Formats: sequence, structure tokens, C-alpha cells
Amino acid sequence: MIKASERQDRLKKLTELKKSGLNPYPSKTGRNHSVSQALADFEKITPGRGELCLAGRLRSLRAHGNLTFAHLEDGSGKIQLAFSKKETGPDSYKIFSKYIDVGDFLEVKGACFLTKAGEKSLMVKAWRILAKAIRPLPEKWHGLTDEEERLRKRYLDILFNPEVKEMFIKRAKFWQSMRNFMVSRGFLEVETPVLENTAGGADAKPFMTHHNALDLNVYLRISMGELWQKKLMVAGYEKTFEIGRMFRNEGMDAEHLQDFTDMEFYWAYADYEMGMSLVEELFKHVAQETFGTFKFKIKKFVIDLAKPWEKYDYQKTILKKTGLDILNAGEKEIINQLDRLGIKYDKKGFNITRGIDNLWKYCRQSIAGPGFLVNTPVMISPLAKRKEGNPELTQRFQVIIAGSELGNGYSELNDPVDQAERFQAQQALRDAGDEEAQTYDHEFVEALEYGMPPACGFGVSERLFAFLMNKPMRECQIFPLMKPRPLNS
Repeated sequence: MIKASERQDRLKKLTELKKSGLNPYPSKTGRNHSVSQALADFEKITPGRGELCLAGRLRSLRAHGNLTFAHLEDGSGKIQLAFSKKETGPDSYKIFSKYIDVGDFLEVKGACFLTKAGEKSLMVKAWRILAKAIRPLPEKWHGLTDEEERLRKRYLDILFNPEVKEMFIKRAKFWQSMRNFMVSRGFLEVETPVLENTAGGADAKPFMTHHNALDLNVYLRISMGELWQKKLMVAGYEKTFEIGRMFRNEGMDAEHLQDFTDMEFYWAYADYEMGMSLVEELFKHVAQETFGTFKFKIKKFVIDLAKPWEKYDYQKTILKKTGLDILNAGEKEIINQLDRLGIKYDKKGFNITRGIDNLWKYCRQSIAGPGFLVNTPVMISPLAKRKEGNPELTQRFQVIIAGSELGNGYSELNDPVDQAERFQAQQALRDAGDEEAQTYDHEFVEALEYGMPPACGFGVSERLFAFLMNKPMRECQIFPLMKPRPLNS
């Protein structure tokens, strides 16, 4: 925490700068090189071969009488500056020495030179303040262990930790590589509503807000436009995808957040087998483009995305790891098994569907992957097409990596009668207290009645990026939601 006297001292300097006729916050700079460009073109801009104009933040100051050394940093790099009373003039040097602090943003003009130690530097001929920093930069931010403080002041975390800055550059590459992949495969990027009358497309508890202009309650979407994109299949589009923000008013842990970025695609005339092939290609492409490798250390697992992907049968995996046949077990048997295994579960709104899901989550923790979970029961897959030859199961697939699910897809249900019946079953669960069960979407069923082609859909969230970084999801969001801090703290 900064001392009040330090801030007051800088405020005083700000006032004095204004009194001297200098604008501490000008709107424009004449910068003609970035720091990295200056260092790369160093030999071309030595004295007598052109003036250099840089802009950035002062990161250090070392005064030696009539000579002051400093380091200037912009988004591309850092360079040493030399301020000399002889070169800048006595009046300018005096103002600089008296009113400029570490953390201030400056524009500097001058010529490049090499120090005796061989360091590439800039001899400043003229300078101009671009922004006066009122708060001094902390001296011991690097290595700070207080996670709340780091995330609350993420701008300082990025400023002081190059690895954090690099992580968000990788995050941008991650989503751009995914977008490029989808476009290269002929998919059309679309935008669907964030505010919905009915929160559909997933099993999740939504956020609700009020729309003043229409005077109705609406929900923030819990899927990346799943039902909307399927309506686009009805409309005649054959390949669509969307990357955007979605919201789930549920618990928060290393793998779950309430608002996060997600990508979903829908592919007409494709089934879940074709979807698995495309998703495997997508994951490999994104990993290579973002990280330059297929091999990752994630939690206790060593993962190689390049090796053949396995398939894990839902019923058989649970039977093997717990001894329970979920397709022939009642709710009481499932509860007894959960208790025997010491699996914690939410008793509010509990039903057989939630019980089976908790058993599966227990089982998946030991599966390294990469691979796909298949043969999921209909009761927990209300939007997936039934499996031909076994109507109790669905044509659904989930990506399994390092003991977790990192993507979900299926052959989309396009039978309006079957869909209506499943919505009714979900609504009954919701009415009984299951806040994650889906609501009946009459408009979507109506759209299906006009006819939707067979299609495969798939969604993947930023959890994949967090896993590849081997970090909690909140750590991988640039500005995660934080509780407000008291004003007097």
C-alpha cells in the first residue's frame, strides 16, 4: 500500500507542472519508432543519421549530478535513456529532475549511442510529459502471493510480470486460431442474442435481469446461441459458429466461472462421428498455433494431443470404476453409491439425473485423455439425438482431457415431437426444484416443426485455454469479477 504522503507529493508536482505552463496530459505524441524498432534499427539511427522519437513509461531513474539515466518502456520493449543538462538545456533538465518520477509517461527525442558497457541507449535532446502518474508503482509487486490483490489490480500484475502479459497474448492467439480454423472449414461466424426470454441450450442456472423498454424479465444466455444457431439451420445456413460471452449463475472454482468466453459450431448434414473428427483437428490446430506444441503438463497428467484419441463408454466406465450399472439402478441405489464413495452432492432439487452426473464426474477424474466420452444416456442429454439401435443412449460426445470435460457435442435432435417430450421432462424437473434443468422453449419447438436438417453441434469454453496453461480459469481471465473493496481500504 502506498503512503498518503507519496501521493500528495506527486499531486503537488502535478500542480507545479501546470503552473509552469506544461500540459501533463497531452492528447498526441510524435512517436516515430517503438522501442523494439529503435533497438532493431539502432545502427541506422546513430548521431547524424536521423532523430528518434520514442514514447513510454519511465521504469527507473538514477541521477548523477548533471546526468540522469533512466529506462523507458513501451509495449514492445525497454531502452536506456540518458538525460544531460548540456543536451536538454539547464531549464528543461531542472524541470525534469524536479517533477518527473518513475511511472510517468514521457515522449523523448534524441540520438542513439552505445555506452561504455555496450548498452544501446538514447541521448535525450528534448522531452515532453505525456501522463503524470499520481500513484507510485509498487516496489515489491513481483512475486506477490495475495491472489485477490493481484487480480484486483491486474494492470499491475501485467506490468510487472512478463509471463502474465505473455499469457494474455496467447489467449488472443487461442481464440483467433480457433476462429481462423472454423472460417477455413467454411463456417460462417454469427452473432445471436445475449438476452433471452428463455434460457436454453444447456443445463445451468441463469442470471435474470429486467428489460425496462419491453417491461419483462429476461435471462443472460447460458449457451453460445445453441437454439438460435439451430434455427439458422432451419433457415438454410449449413455451417455456423459463434465466439462470445456466456453466463451461468452457479458455483465458482478452478474450472468454473459465472461469465466466460465460449465457442459453439453447428454443421448441417454431419453427425457426431464427423464432429469428433473435426474437433480433434480443431484442438490440435489451436494447440500448435497458440503454444507451438501438442504436449502439456496439466494437473497430475502429461497430455499428448498428437497421440490417437480414445473413446470412453459412459455406462461401462461408471460400472468399471464404481460397480454400479446406471441404466438399471434406481435413485436410492445411486444415493447409496454416492454416499459410499464419499461424493458430495447438492441435495436441493436432487434427482436421478443429477445423481448419475455426480457419479460420472467422480469417475472422470482419473482419465487422462485425450479422448471422447460417448454413449451418454438420454435422461442427461435432452438436446442430443438418440442412438440408432439403442434409444436409451444418445449420439453425444464430450472431450476428456486431464480428468475433466473440455467440450461437448452431439448429433442434434431435429425431431420436434421427441424434443417437445424431452422439454416437458426437463420442465418437470425444474418445477420440482432442479434449477439447472432446462425450460420448455415453445418457439424452438415451433421452428423445428418447419424442418431442420440432420446436424452436429459442439461447444468449447475458455476452460480449454486454462487447462493448456495449467492454471485456474480465474487466473486466465484478464479482469475476473471481484467483490468490491471498501472505499476506505
